Amino acid sequence: MTGIRDHLGVHANALMLREKRNEVLASNIANAATPQFKARDIDFAKELERATGHGALRATDQQHFRAHATTSAGMLYRDPVNPSLDGNTVELAVEQMQFSENTLKYQASLQF
Repeated sequence: MTGIRDHLGVHANALMLREKRNEVLASNIANAATPQFKARDIDFAKELERATGHGALRATDQQHFRAHATTSAGMLYRDPVNPSLDGNTVELAVEQMQFSENTLKYQASLQF
């Protein structure tokens, strides 16, 4: 039985992190019209690695993409594709897509 627990036990940590990420993404959506608001996000893979102690995937080729973001106390600031004139970095379509994707993954972890 420990073999199953070793493989599926990660979902307990994933649920807590996905819930926290949903709160952050919902805050971004709620502040889409707030001047100077900076969209934030959580690096889910890094936080899950920290919570579980498992290693992360590494770039093994020069053509692999690298994430570019600044970090602040475990949170990341999202780099906008189309920055607004009032300094707000929330892109509503991006936030809604991220929120929907995170919710689906939350439900998948819950089912496991």
